[in-house]
Amino acid sequence: QVQLVESGGGLVQAGGSLRLSCAASGRTFSRYAMGWFRQAPGKEREFVAAIDWSGGNTYYADSVKGRFTISRNNAKNTVYLQMNSLKPEDTAVYYCAADVDRSSISWYRGNYDYWGQGTQVTVFS
Repeated sequence: QVQLVESGGGLVQAGGSLRLSCAASGRTFSRYAMGWFRQAPGKEREFVAAIDWSGGNTYYADSVKGRFTISRNNAKNTVYLQMNSLKPEDTAVYYCAADVDRSSISWYRGNYDYWGQGTQVTVFS
């Protein structure tokens, strides 16, 4: 079992920044990959970014590439999503997820086994 708790969401003006955090517990954090997904009202949950067990490899959706950065601190059992140059279309509930069956990156939602409760990010123009 893995428990994931996100924090850091909020209301921000377009062009601003937010940093999301996701604290994990329950299994050895450094052994599995992590991802961030988001879901806007009326839309499917979509991939945002992923990071492998070491933090040495990352992967991003084209829509956030160059603006968002995923990172992790295995000593703190935490994964982060730094979001810069935010746009109104980034408005969504953001979820972190754990892929405990593999240590490498996955963008595929179905590979993730555990999910957090989500944190709301709202970007206004």
